[in-house]
Amino acid sequence: MVCNVLVSTESMSHPDWLRWRNEGIGGSNASVVCGMNKYKSPVELWMEKTGMIEPKEAGEAAYWGTMLEPLVRDEFSKVTGLVVETRKAILQHPKHPFMLANLDGIVHDPIHGECVFEAKTSSAFRKDEWEFGIPDEYFLQVLHYMAVTGFNGAYIAVLIGGNQFKWKFIARDQELIDMIIKLEKSFWDHVRDNTPPPLDGTEASADLLSRLYPDSIPQSQITLPNEALRLIQHYEEYHEKEKLLVEEKELVTNQLKDMLKGNETGIIGNRVVTWKSIQSERLNTKKLKEEMPDIHEKYVSVSSYRRFTIK
Repeated sequence: MVCNVLVSTESMSHPDWLRWRNEGIGGSNASVVCGMNKYKSPVELWMEKTGMIEPKEAGEAAYWGTMLEPLVRDEFSKVTGLVVETRKAILQHPKHPFMLANLDGIVHDPIHGECVFEAKTSSAFRKDEWEFGIPDEYFLQVLHYMAVTGFNGAYIAVLIGGNQFKWKFIARDQELIDMIIKLEKSFWDHVRDNTPPPLDGTEASADLLSRLYPDSIPQSQITLPNEALRLIQHYEEYHEKEKLLVEEKELVTNQLKDMLKGNETGIIGNRVVTWKSIQSERLNTKKLKEEMPDIHEKYVSVSSYRRFTIK
């Protein structure tokens, strides 16, 4: 299988690169689509791909990962003796055009042929995840790249904590790749048809519902389906558990505060507990309205939201 070159990234601006990347599912999206990403839900990704929200800007860690990519690539070649070719292009699966790949490089392996190369930098706090394997989101990422390119393997090299270098080889697993293709095709059908994927308990799902149904129709009423009784029961059970957890959290908080007493900081092992005095200024809107109603009316803004209750 030979993949397509969707577009060259040579001299491409970062905004244009983001726009092209949003035309399909990239490697970093694979774990999100598969429901195995701790930081983003499928609903949030769907909102990005359909233009409902702007993708979040990459943080400082991603910036330094990009800056250190050539260093990681060079160290990999130095350690393994394998040549890594950079390919400045967004690649596209020949049968599933929504599947895209922006590779860090291609390894010319005399045994396995052409392989994906992926460079990573990692915090020292995640070093245990690299001890005997690689984090799930990166494993799914390189499987996605193998799906797009048809390559038989992938090399992933990582600089951990700025001073520990590791590399791993991942062989092609066609069964897992077929599962990823199936999940990504299902997700892209939702994008293409502009229908959201199944809702979950994330903030993104709540945001989506608020965007879809921002205002209630006054005095309107419907009869809910029978399934609503089960959901209401669950809601009440979770609400009671939440109250108990809040009380338990406040109990241990108060016990720690009592240990600190008037001190600002307490230390135990490598943990630090602080109870610090903070000063903040707040506008007394009630007093402003009473004493300067004209100014209050001039600057006050009205916002609306839908309040959810169960009786």
